Amino acid sequence: MREYFLGGNFKAKRSIFLSLLVFVACFILSTNVYAETNESVVSDGHSHEDIARGERFFKGLLPFDRKYSSCVSCHNLKQVDTLNWNPSAMDIAMKFVNKDYESFQSSVLNPSGKKMEASHVNFNIAEEDLKTVKVYLDDLAHHGTHPVKPTFNNLILFLFLGLLITWAVIELIFLKKIKLKFIPVLILLGAFGWQVNMIVTDAIRLSRQQDYAPDQPIKFSHKVHAGDNGIDCLYCHTTAEQGKSAGIPATNLCMNCHVIIREGTNSGKFEIAKVVDAAENGKPVEWNRIHNLPDHVFFSHAVHVGSGKLDCAQCHGAVEEMDIMRQESELSMGWCINCHRDTEVDIMNNGYYQHHVELQKELQSGERDKVTANDVGANDCMRCHY
Repeated sequence: MREYFLGGNFKAKRSIFLSLLVFVACFILSTNVYAETNESVVSDGHSHEDIARGERFFKGLLPFDRKYSSCVSCHNLKQVDTLNWNPSAMDIAMKFVNKDYESFQSSVLNPSGKKMEASHVNFNIAEEDLKTVKVYLDDLAHHGTHPVKPTFNNLILFLFLGLLITWAVIELIFLKKIKLKFIPVLILLGAFGWQVNMIVTDAIRLSRQQDYAPDQPIKFSHKVHAGDNGIDCLYCHTTAEQGKSAGIPATNLCMNCHVIIREGTNSGKFEIAKVVDAAENGKPVEWNRIHNLPDHVFFSHAVHVGSGKLDCAQCHGAVEEMDIMRQESELSMGWCINCHRDTEVDIMNNGYYQHHVELQKELQSGERDKVTANDVGANDCMRCHY
C-alpha cells in the first residue's frame, strides 16, 4: 500500500484517497444521524427488542392466549377508505409521547367516556407488556409509520405492450416465421392502440383529483353534522355567498356547539378534545384542502351560490351522506362548460340578471322558453381566464 501511494500517478491516487475519505465521513455522519433519531426511545433505558415486543402486542401477535381484541383492530396503522371513529395509532402515539407511563396506563385501563369504556371493557394486559406498547408508540411518534409503497402496475403493463410491439415488428420485418401474417399485425395494432389509450387517459386525468378524500387532522363527519344534525352549509361556510372561497370554519365557531358537547356518539371524547385544545391554545386546525383548481382558473363561490343561487350539492354531491369528505365532481373545464349549458337561470326574479333586458323580452314574448348560464356569458373565456 505504501509503495502504491508513493509511486505512479500521484494526482489520480490522491483523488481516490479523497473519495475514500468522503465515503467514510458520509458513513459516520449517517450513523450519527441514525443514532440521534433513535436516542429518544432506545437510549432511555429501552432496546429495539422492547420496541419490537410492544409492536407485537399492539398488533395482537402476543400473547398467544389473548382473549381480548388487539389494539390494531380499533386503532389503525394505515389510512382506510371508511371512517374509523377510533383514534389511529399515530394519534395515540402523538398524544402520549411526552407523557409518562402512568398517564398512558390510566387512559388504557381506566378509560373515561362511554365510548372508550365500552371498547376497553374486557381489555386485560400485564403491566410489563403495556410498558412495551408505550415504548412502541413512542418510537412510532418519532419515526412514523412505514410509507405505503407505490404500485407500478400501469408502467409494467405499458412496458409489456412495448415488448409485444417490438416482437411484432421484428416478426413482420426480419423473422417471418409465422405464416398467418394477420396474427402479428393484430398484436401490433392491439398493443399500440392500448398504449395510446393509456397515454390519452392519463393525460386527461392530469391534475384532476375526482374522489380525492384525504385523511383530516380531526375526524369530522359531514353526515353527522349536515345530515343527522341538519346544520346548514352556510352556518359553517360563512363566506360562500359573498366571497371567492366558501371558507373553512374557525375553531371558535365549532365551539358554539362543542362548548357543551364534549363527547360524540361515534367518536367519544378523543376527536372533540382536539377541537377544544385548538380553541383553548389559539392554534388553528390545519385541515387538508380537498377541492383544488389550477392557478390559471378563476372561480367564485359568490357568483355561483350568492348570485346564481346554486345548491351546494350541485357541485359537491350529497355531502350530508359523507362521513369522509371527498371530491364528488371532476371539476374539469368540460364539466364546467356542460354545466353552464344545461343550468337554467332565473333572470326574471333575480336582480343579478336584471340588465339582460333583451333576454327578458324574449322570455315574455315566448321566443325562448328558458335562459341558461351560457346565454348570459358564463362560457366566455375571460370569465374564468383573464
